[in-house]
Amino acid sequence: MGHSKKKKTKSASTSLGKRIFDIIQIGHREDIQSLVFDYFIVVVICINILTMFLETFDEMAPYIPFIEGVELVTMIIFVFEYILRIATARYLYPECSKKSAILKFVCSFDGIVMLLTILPFVYLSGFVVFRMLRVVRIFHLFRINSTYDSFHVITQVIYEKKNQIISSVFIIFILMMAASLCIYSVEHDAQPDVFKNALSGFWWSMSTIFTVGYGDIYPITTLGRIMTVVITLLGVGCVAIPTGIISAGFVEQYTKIQTAEAEALAANSRQTVSVNVDVDSPFLGLLVKEAENKYNIIVAVIVRNESILLPADNLKIEKEDVVVYQTV
Repeated sequence: MGHSKKKKTKSASTSLGKRIFDIIQIGHREDIQSLVFDYFIVVVICINILTMFLETFDEMAPYIPFIEGVELVTMIIFVFEYILRIATARYLYPECSKKSAILKFVCSFDGIVMLLTILPFVYLSGFVVFRMLRVVRIFHLFRINSTYDSFHVITQVIYEKKNQIISSVFIIFILMMAASLCIYSVEHDAQPDVFKNALSGFWWSMSTIFTVGYGDIYPITTLGRIMTVVITLLGVGCVAIPTGIISAGFVEQYTKIQTAEAEALAANSRQTVSVNVDVDSPFLGLLVKEAENKYNIIVAVIVRNESILLPADNLKIEKEDVVVYQTV
């Protein structure tokens, strides 16, 4: 009797844990509770970020206690959510043990983001900017990183073009180092306090190559200014390289998506037909290629004597064949 009661209590606990997991996960439209929780978290994230900005305004000084109170409440919600996710990690990773699932979640991208957004409030106050990582949560909530949306396209392009991007960044880095060394050799005697060594010009080379031009470090010699013009022109070309690579990647990716969608639409619109070839069939004696061109069809397979034949262009359609084709 006691064993049965204990088993029933454990089953109820498991059911409750699974329901909590379903609610705090990204909700489906048919799951109202999960959907409400998702939007509630979005509102809390927005309020938390808003308080972070409001605290920097001198005009808000009289309301700081209230703002800090609201901030504390939002952080308690985040901590509570983090604890719930750790408690239900076994449902996220059912193939792992309870301890392994917790460790896997804590070390996962979502787990690290959640922890980094909580720690600055509790301990690392100087790293309050990490709380902005909560915006990543909104990406998940609104499916911004789903299969064929903009966020996915960006990550896919960067992944596919990573070798070219790394190469172009390496070229820019080499140019920056070379520019730093060149400007040091030209400007050191004229500005020993500004260009103390080869690395002193690294900041200058960065602002010059990327055409930022902060103006805090600049050449005063004629040769240094001529060199600056040349490096600026080279920088414009070098910076344009990764931009061109990424732009081309976007075009390729969207072309692939549009092609896949067009093919899927065409496949859905085609009608599959199966025809037994007899003496009166118009397909009798025709090559596969001739039948496709003549009747505007795509032959999928030909069944002959219980054997399935691939539709080669020079394959001749014979009597008693079964031709399976799609209309175009």
